[in-house]
Amino acid sequence: MRSLTYYVATSIDGYIAGPHGEFDFYPVSDDLAAHMNEEAPEIVPTHIRKQIGLAAPNKCFDTVLMGRGTYQPVLDIGLTSPYAHLRQYVFSTTIPEIADPAVELVSGDPLALVRRLKEEDDGLGIWLCGGGKLAGALLPEIDELIVKTYPVVAGSGIPAFDGEFRPTLFKLTATRTFGNGAVVMRYAR
Repeated sequence: MRSLTYYVATSIDGYIAGPHGEFDFYPVSDDLAAHMNEEAPEIVPTHIRKQIGLAAPNKCFDTVLMGRGTYQPVLDIGLTSPYAHLRQYVFSTTIPEIADPAVELVSGDPLALVRRLKEEDDGLGIWLCGGGKLAGALLPEIDELIVKTYPVVAGSGIPAFDGEFRPTLFKLTATRTFGNGAVVMRYAR
């Protein structure tokens, strides 16, 4: 059975983006970027992989899930397939269609699709890229969290989980601190 991992960046106060989807306020560091490129190169968008010469094969994931808010910045820069090296699903009830055949638009129940994907015999893991509403809806199916907490307070914005009150316990399995003060924590259900 395949697993679902929510691999996400957050501020100290738990926001994955600003009120208008901003995510450029996270301080970048070379050692964190190198770690991410080594551990899970597939989380680097295709157009950035080309820019930095990253040609590593997928190690952890072969499928990515995105909400509308996560997908919109890609559309805003004129791209339609941000992770061409992965199977891509975008969950939205407001996007009428996605013209790119490499990206599947899902307007129905996200839990049903994730349960079907998890039952597939072959393949790597499933990466929940964002956003907060989708993470809130998929919380019952999330098997692992990889949380990159950056040393910045956003004050407001899009929370990492946006949904009903549903306390869910996870166990901390690993932690690592980087030169910019960011901490990557891994949690298992």
